[in-house]
Amino acid sequence: MPDTNKPIDAVELLTQQHREVEEMFERFEKMTDRAKVSKKKLADEICNALIMHTTIEEEIFYPATREASEDTEDMVDEAVVEHASAKDLIAQIMEMDPDDDLYDAKVKVLSEMIDHHVEEEEKEMFPKTKQLKLDLKALGQEMQARQKEIEASQ
Repeated sequence: MPDTNKPIDAVELLTQQHREVEEMFERFEKMTDRAKVSKKKLADEICNALIMHTTIEEEIFYPATREASEDTEDMVDEAVVEHASAKDLIAQIMEMDPDDDLYDAKVKVLSEMIDHHVEEEEKEMFPKTKQLKLDLKALGQEMQARQKEIEASQ
């Protein structure tokens, strides 16, 4: 977990969260079928991290990005749709047990969806966002505060 007390800009914060989730998916992939309790715990941890991440993006980062330029509107719309698909899969995974059919497959598909989403954000949206007249430090602080609230309620 990053130090949420140290100010960080919005793009750095989201990128850090991307790396953390990627690392969790990699750990999940390496688990054996016998590690059911650990698998469930890690999958739930991944899901909670993604719920927090999508929430701060949708409540704070995306609106600021959309408001700053009309050029970002299609990109933000696409990201919101991708979030909706991921959230549907997250809800299914959280209701499941590692013994259930398709459990591992759903976690794998979620991982692939997130990889695609992260690549688009980091190669397209973030570079464009950095060019906008946004106070990324202030945005980052607001996002960190919201992150703490979400994590306290999980």
